[in-house]
Amino acid sequence: MNSWLNFLIDSLAFGAVFMYGSTGEILTEKAGHLNLGIPGIMCMGGAGGCLVLNMIGKSTLPPFMIVILGILGAFAVAMLMGMLYSVLTVTLRANQNVTGLAMTTFGVGLMKIIISKLDSTVYLVVPKHYYRWPFDGRNDALQLMGVMFFMAVIIAVVSSWVLYRTKVGLHLRAVGENPATADAVGINVTKYKYVATAIGSGIAGLGGFYYIIDYMASQEAYLSVEAFGWLSIALVIFALWRPHMTIIGSTVFGFLFSCSSFIANIDGVNLTMAAKPIMKMLPYVVTIIVLIISSIRNKRENQPPASLGLPYFREER
Repeated sequence: MNSWLNFLIDSLAFGAVFMYGSTGEILTEKAGHLNLGIPGIMCMGGAGGCLVLNMIGKSTLPPFMIVILGILGAFAVAMLMGMLYSVLTVTLRANQNVTGLAMTTFGVGLMKIIISKLDSTVYLVVPKHYYRWPFDGRNDALQLMGVMFFMAVIIAVVSSWVLYRTKVGLHLRAVGENPATADAVGINVTKYKYVATAIGSGIAGLGGFYYIIDYMASQEAYLSVEAFGWLSIALVIFALWRPHMTIIGSTVFGFLFSCSSFIANIDGVNLTMAAKPIMKMLPYVVTIIVLIISSIRNKRENQPPASLGLPYFREER
């Protein structure tokens, strides 16, 4: 496989990390909640999945069960983080921005404590081969196109279908646009906010788990998860709040983020130490450009939910 094709496949695989995070955040934002806790939730998802694998790593369970249990562990822990966020912002009506930042600080710190106590030879060395099926054993980037990569694509497509082709999706979008009106027509606003945030957080948590156990398959990979959480939030803007668009956006982000490493390995190209960090700013620069363009075009369908970030007080409707 030539280097260019290998790089493109690697960008696809890397982009799945963002795909999970941004798809989960879109579901949350469609309910009217700006969850800046996504980086911490992705970290806790990774920690939860690794903890489960550490507990069952030496068991005689079949490989497919180990894969499923690891995914469920990551999803469950991240979903609990989402439920905590919901209690604080929906029930107690705490400030969403402050709560999200607190969740990120808490999640990143707790993840480091948990994973530092685990045995990487148990939760990482053997299980990574199971998650890389059906291309495990290859020596090129194709080995990264495993179970969780395809699951990320499926989740993005299904999420988009649910949002724009089902009654549940219509209700959820109504809650995000105008919760008072949704409440007036009989939609349970609190339930939709809780469920969307919990499921969205669970999906985002799978991104942290995928990065640690599959894409990097490294003991030190967990130290980078937080940064990709922030990029996932930025990708929501790039995708214009459409889950299926994260497939394209995450590939672009993966490509842009990996550009510095790829270009540095091209014969005759010599990047300075100062140039590499500048090139890693490309995903953020592209996001700002997309945000400016979408604002200028001013199309309603390209804008965030109208009640995003605003608490809902039922007694005021």
